[in-house]
Amino acid sequence: MRALYLCMAGAALASSAAVAEVDISGMAGVDTRYFFQDAAYPGQERAQLSAFLEPEVYTEWNDGLDSLLFKPFARIDNVDSERSHFDIRELQWLHLADTWETRVGIGKVFWGQTESLHLVDIINQTDMVEGVDGEDKLGQPMVNFRTFGDFGTFSAFVLPYFRERTFAGQDGRLRPPLPIDADGAVYESDDEEQHIDYALRWQKSIGTWEVGLSWFDGTSREPELIAPDLTSDNPVVLPYYAQINQLGVDLLKVQGAWLLKFEGIYRTGQSEDFGAFVAGFERTSVGVFDTQYDLGVLVEYQYDERDNNYFATGQNDVMAGLRWVLNDIDGTEVLAGIIQDLDDTSTYSAFIEASSRMTDNWRWRLDGYFFSSDDADDTYYFIRRDDHIQFTLEYFF
Repeated sequence: MRALYLCMAGAALASSAAVAEVDISGMAGVDTRYFFQDAAYPGQERAQLSAFLEPEVYTEWNDGLDSLLFKPFARIDNVDSERSHFDIRELQWLHLADTWETRVGIGKVFWGQTESLHLVDIINQTDMVEGVDGEDKLGQPMVNFRTFGDFGTFSAFVLPYFRERTFAGQDGRLRPPLPIDADGAVYESDDEEQHIDYALRWQKSIGTWEVGLSWFDGTSREPELIAPDLTSDNPVVLPYYAQINQLGVDLLKVQGAWLLKFEGIYRTGQSEDFGAFVAGFERTSVGVFDTQYDLGVLVEYQYDERDNNYFATGQNDVMAGLRWVLNDIDGTEVLAGIIQDLDDTSTYSAFIEASSRMTDNWRWRLDGYFFSSDDADDTYYFIRRDDHIQFTLEYFF
């Protein structure tokens, strides 16, 4: 299936290049992670260095009504072989019309409004080896039709190929005691990764509210974990991908300096049916303390009905954070926060994300993540010794 998309996109690119200009841009960089504590499991290092490349090739024709975007991604890591990987983030043909558009190929789609969790965002698979925050996504093969008008925007997706989640390897940090063997994935569907998934989404501005409703039917992007066979010579944890149905709603209300946010889902088909939601606000003070700086205060509450799931960390938690925007020529921003488990005061996580440009082409990023738990059944207990900072230098071309 991927080869078919590559051939289609390559042929389109070759034919369009003769009549349209091809723009090449992108970024490359290096990053290093440093873990503050000795590893909890054998074979793990305290420092990790990697390099990445993400070029972008874009062309358009037919007076801009047709375009092609190609965005591959590659990373090489000096410690974790599973973090060294290649992916096609996007390889997509876009056709525009007056009241509709189509996208065919490999693409990225984001749904959601909240800061701490993106419950309704289900089209793309999470690239877990890229970052612990789950913000990085793998490219998803799709056919997408979108139409818009006074009724809002309606999108329909056919997803003909499933992408398995990436996980840290034996030598990588940020994993459970036994590594998760992504290559040994187990599926509920006999079609495995060839299962065809479907999704619908409607969104509309209603007064000061942005409203989104979504439905998904197909292979769950969030696997469940199968307990290992401890009698085996090399026991590993296997991911299990169930067939699910998910209904979602996301809301955003803009009211002066306030942003009110909500995401909620109800999912069936996994080992237990469940509901989950995130609700909160962000309030921004412009020119705080008579300076050029903006300061935003974020608070969100997380709820999830599931009791024991490695990826369900927000059963009854609250996130509080600050967003500091310097409004300088370098675009400097800092976001810091803590997520506290309300059922267990020893369980929490904290984060800091900062970035700024150094020149027109260079930017630095600093990300820090910190975990604590005394509960042996909690996800944060498995990574309690994986507090780390990651410093990244990015070059844009």
